[in-house]
Amino acid sequence: MALSYKARRRWSLFMLLIALPLYIVAMIWVIAQFDRPPFWVELLIYLGSGVIWAFPLKAVFKGVGQADPDGPDDPLA
Repeated sequence: MALSYKARRRWSLFMLLIALPLYIVAMIWVIAQFDRPPFWVELLIYLGSGVIWAFPLKAVFKGVGQADPDGPDDPLA
């Protein structure tokens, strides 16, 4: 079952404002639990974790910035 346009907008807003900052804090906490790795390893970890979150959420963000396909054709109506 596909998400409606309104549901995708709400979920994307939730993910950007709440879930993504929590994910960032969690990743920093996970890295802090270990002895600090060399700079380049730490950089690769942060870059990898910064890209990984986007793949599962691609379907939610797809088309959110465009007009509602089920909405009225006239944006002022």
